[in-house]
Amino acid sequence: MFTGIIEELGEVVSIEEIGESSRIRLRGPLVTADARHGDSIAVNGVCLTVLDDNEQLADRNGEFSADVMRETLQRSSLGVLRPGSRVNLERAMALGARLGGHLVQGHVDATGTLLSRAPGDLDADGNPRWEVLRFSLPQPISRYLVEKGSITVDGVSLTVVEAARDSFTVSLIPATLALTTLGAKQVGEPVNLEVDVLAKYVERLLDTRALPDTLGGTK
Repeated sequence: MFTGIIEELGEVVSIEEIGESSRIRLRGPLVTADARHGDSIAVNGVCLTVLDDNEQLADRNGEFSADVMRETLQRSSLGVLRPGSRVNLERAMALGARLGGHLVQGHVDATGTLLSRAPGDLDADGNPRWEVLRFSLPQPISRYLVEKGSITVDGVSLTVVEAARDSFTVSLIPATLALTTLGAKQVGEPVNLEVDVLAKYVERLLDTRALPDTLGGTK
């Protein structure tokens, strides 16, 4: 489980195709400082497992490797990464730690596309105090978004400003623009989206027709 508060901007070092999957090596000195074999690290919002053993992690100067299965490549934007790509990194949340964002599973529900970005008010130096970004929203997950609710975009916990049927907007402060990949995201580029899991649980509880019975039918 994660919080959507990005700890570090990392970088893709290499990508090795292995059959229908890929092995990706990333550089992230902060998130690997206490990493161990089998730990979970979110990469652009996708929960990946550290493959390196503890000795390798100590020898590789802040780098770690992870396998990305075909399912993940198809359902997320990790398939467009290339050596040199910047990525948002976050270690799994420690039990008892502050929950700065919201509960994030690291399981991407869909991908969207950056449709537009517009500056907000300007400060005394002429720099925008924030930017408004609009992303496309696939219809199957649009019902889970509400204004002022939470959504994860490339691993970043954000508050929904406007929730339309096929798109949504968020406002990003300078810190978010500087410390995550969203600051450099270009119109037309894909992003990973994860909706608030609480909304999905509520839907499941209310829709008893979705529950299978023991004979293979539905109630």
